[in-house]
Amino acid sequence: MSTTTATTAEQAGRRVEEILDRLAGAGDPQASRTAEELVRVLMEFYGAGLARAVELLGAGRSGDPLDPLLGDELVASLLVLHGLHPDDVHTRIARALGGLPHAVENAGFDPAAGVLRLRTTAATGCGCPSTQESVRQAAADSLACFAPEVTAVELEPADASREPVLLQIGTAPPDPGTGGRRRPSATAP
Repeated sequence: MSTTTATTAEQAGRRVEEILDRLAGAGDPQASRTAEELVRVLMEFYGAGLARAVELLGAGRSGDPLDPLLGDELVASLLVLHGLHPDDVHTRIARALGGLPHAVENAGFDPAAGVLRLRTTAATGCGCPSTQESVRQAAADSLACFAPEVTAVELEPADASREPVLLQIGTAPPDPGTGGRRRPSATAP
């Protein structure tokens, strides 16, 4: 670590202490406790990010040593937060979508509105609205870490030609010759 970085970190630490002392001296104990709690939570957040970075770098993976860091939600979110992430927004969107358990593709990103349109590329369960919402929510959650520029995710209807045909077993109409009982589908005329 360079001396400049160490001095800056030391100065930042002193500044935090000064601000907390001022809040404590202002006579509002609740505000002081809240500020101290905020500092603790932020320290935990950054500590977790740094611990994860060390763990990922120590994993001994081949290739670009940044790949494990850039693919990790916590570390990537810290890099984005501070403008340090080397990938552009489109690359980060692709990384976020690539990590989803559902097959979706980018159908367009409007940077001015922050809206990302997605399209499912494979069957995502039964196709019911709750399943579609879970796909959209999973994408939104991942994008919040990798590409916070995306403020809304819209899921386009799946291409009907690519959706599997659902077969229902035992849906043959009632057989009038059996008193209204259904005949098994395999033997229906």
